[in-house]
Amino acid sequence: MSGFEPALCTVTFRKMPAERILELAVHAGLAAIEWAGDAHVAPGDEPVARNLARLCEKAGLATSYGSYVAPPTDDLPVFRRALDSAIALGASNIRIWPGTRQRDSKDYSEGERRTAAVAIRGMGAEAARHGVTVSLEYHPQSLTDESDSARRLIDAIAHDNVYLYWQPRPGLPLGEALAEVAQIGEHVSHVHVFAWDADRNRFPLRSASDYWRTVLAEMSASRWTGRRFAMLEFVANDDPAAFFEDAATLRHILER
Repeated sequence: MSGFEPALCTVTFRKMPAERILELAVHAGLAAIEWAGDAHVAPGDEPVARNLARLCEKAGLATSYGSYVAPPTDDLPVFRRALDSAIALGASNIRIWPGTRQRDSKDYSEGERRTAAVAIRGMGAEAARHGVTVSLEYHPQSLTDESDSARRLIDAIAHDNVYLYWQPRPGLPLGEALAEVAQIGEHVSHVHVFAWDADRNRFPLRSASDYWRTVLAEMSASRWTGRRFAMLEFVANDDPAAFFEDAATLRHILER
């Protein structure tokens, strides 16, 4: 078994009501939900977060908060609003985006990288005061758009409450994916799971079952000590039927 549990990012169904997403997750046999900060739980909207916390607890689902805070563009006060929502949601983890959105890591100066690392370190320390971990999105056009930059950043942050997510760039060959998780796996908390080609066409997860089974099995041992979630993110045609099929595939991958 991989050690990861199956979960869902609600950005998968951005326009769907939160209560309906929760029903889908329960029926799909998932263990957790990462609630999107730009769709279902807005930063600072604590009443909505508390209501979803109650519903998730009743359903036996753990929670994470997928914020779109992007330090250093966003500062500590902006992060605190998102953190308040994460706390109200009962989330053990908050995701943030490292660096300016839609900017390649290769375009940063060393000074800009240091500024980002300092800002993220401060956010990690603030979240630690409330028992919430911070994880950095791993995504094209960010400071974690490839493993060398991600490793340099996490080393510069040097805070034991800050971790990395991992996901493959669309179309990333298996060999390169394995090289990435070997390099940064010790810092990885959770992963985002999907089946896309290089042109971002979406496919059933079963078409990438061997890919994901191999990657998760080869993931380096991590300093992360909490529950680990493999979070479905996006499905073909945004279709709930496709989601149920992918969720069944994901459970099968994780059980072997």
